[in-house]
Amino acid sequence: MFTLGGSLLAGLLGSLTGLGGGVVLVPMLVLLFGVDIHYAIGASLISVIATSSGSAAAYVREGYSNIRIGMFLEVATTLGAVGGAWLATRTPTRGIAIVFGLVLLYSVYLSFQRHDDEVVAHNPWCDRLKMNSTFPGPDGNLQQYSVKHISGGFGTMVGAGALSGLLGIGSGAVKVLAMDHIMRIPFKVSTTTSNFMIGVTAAASAGIYLRRGYIDPSLAAPVMIGVLVGSLIGARLLVKSNVKSLRLVFSVVIFFLAIEMIYNGWVGKV
Repeated sequence: MFTLGGSLLAGLLGSLTGLGGGVVLVPMLVLLFGVDIHYAIGASLISVIATSSGSAAAYVREGYSNIRIGMFLEVATTLGAVGGAWLATRTPTRGIAIVFGLVLLYSVYLSFQRHDDEVVAHNPWCDRLKMNSTFPGPDGNLQQYSVKHISGGFGTMVGAGALSGLLGIGSGAVKVLAMDHIMRIPFKVSTTTSNFMIGVTAAASAGIYLRRGYIDPSLAAPVMIGVLVGSLIGARLLVKSNVKSLRLVFSVVIFFLAIEMIYNGWVGKV
């Protein structure tokens, strides 16, 4: 029952922030319920697929997610993940985890520095790739936006995939930050598109954990149900939520994730 309730909260946060429920779920299962970390990650991957399937479908229907951007950037994260997996046996991950945590802390600082979504000029490559789109505004009217710095966003996504392959973590935080801060995509579009992308990445990783026997149906089933319900609730809340409030929730979650990464890297747990 406690696992189900915690999973619901994880799905809610993952849906609202675009990070996926694993940010909360894995530490909760390991620290509070004593689950082996491999089985916790396996259950988390299944739950992330549930989060993406549940909330992403709602976001697409509501007109928030940008599928073209998501599919384009998934190419970068996949390339990065392959490279990260190759480097995993050749690179000390302790230092990478600490650097990653420090980057996230700096990202929290950036989140508080930028309060409004900027209106930017059309980028010719965005027009050719048909990435510019609209999303429902607070008044119900469609608001247009255009994408900026495609190359910078693509390069950052390669780094996000590499970090995922190196450290075995979800890269939702970097995905949202890349779309929000570099590509200047409105925050609600960034989080919803990240939810769509996370499911693709998690599905590939889940196959590996399933083959190794790290997915326990008795654990994954209640976790998946809780996260799915939480993600659907989050999808309803995001439509009515204020962007500043979402940024605050995102920053708080990122802050604790950064501290966890720095600590685990310092004590050698990654």
